Amino acid sequence: MLAPIAWRVPPRHYGPWERVVALLTEGLVERGVDVTLFATADSVTAARLESVAPRSLNEDPSLDPKVWECLHIANAYERAAAFGVDLIHNHYDFLPLSYSGLTRIPLVTTIHGFSSEQILPVYQRYDRKVTYVSISDADRHPSLTYAATIYHGIDLGEFTPRTTAGEDLVFFGRIHPDKGVAEAIEVARRTERRLVIAGIIHDEEYFARQIAPHIDDDRVRYVGSAGPQERDEILGNALALVHLVNFAEPFGLSMIE
Repeated sequence: MLAPIAWRVPPRHYGPWERVVALLTEGLVERGVDVTLFATADSVTAARLESVAPRSLNEDPSLDPKVWECLHIANAYERAAAFGVDLIHNHYDFLPLSYSGLTRIPLVTTIHGFSSEQILPVYQRYDRKVTYVSISDADRHPSLTYAATIYHGIDLGEFTPRTTAGEDLVFFGRIHPDKGVAEAIEVARRTERRLVIAGIIHDEEYFARQIAPHIDDDRVRYVGSAGPQERDEILGNALALVHLVNFAEPFGLSMIE
C-alpha cells in the first residue's frame, strides 16, 4: 500500500487520502492479507510499516517535498520487489506511474481527483498499463480507462448517532474558494443561523479576505482542523452541513461523513 507522505497514516487531523489508506490497510490486515504499508515513519498500523520519511511533509517543513517524495516512492518499488509483493496499490497520485515500467509488479492506482488538467498526460501515457480505480463515476475523466468505481468507506465506530439535531450550521472541509466557504457564511447570515467552520486553510489570501472578517466567535466560529473526535462532535451536533462547492463534486470523504 503506497500512501502519500503529506500527512502520517492515519492522519491526526486533516489528510483524506491518508485516512482512506489507513482504513483499507487495517481492513485488509484484519482479513488476513499480508500488507506492507509505505508511509511516514510515525504512521500507526498493524501492517508491516516501511518508511524513509521520518515525518509528514506538512508537519515538518525542514523536509524538501521533491527529495522525500522521490525517496519514498523509489523505496516502495525497491522494497516491494524484495518482499515478493503481488500488487502495489498506489494512492500517491500520478508520480508513481512514471516508475511502473521499471517493475513487473502490477500497479493499481486509486485516482482521488485531478488537481489540474496539467497532470493528465501522465495518466494518459500509462492508461491500460496501470489499472485505474475511480472514487465515483462523476470523477472519471473521459480519456482514461477504469477497472471500477469504488466509493470511499468510513469507520462507523468514529461517528455517534444522535436522535436530535443541533441548531448550528457546519462547514467541514478545506478553506479554499472551490469549497464554498464564503457561500456557507452567506447562507448562515440569510438563515440567521450560527456557523461553525472546520478545516485546514489551503488558501491564505482567500481566508484573510473573505473568511476572517466574518469570524466573531459567536455567529461565525473557525475551529481549525478537526480530528476524528472533534469531527464527531461538530457534525453530530449540527443542524446541517453546508456543502456549496464551486466545482464538480467528486464524492470525497466530507460528503460521506
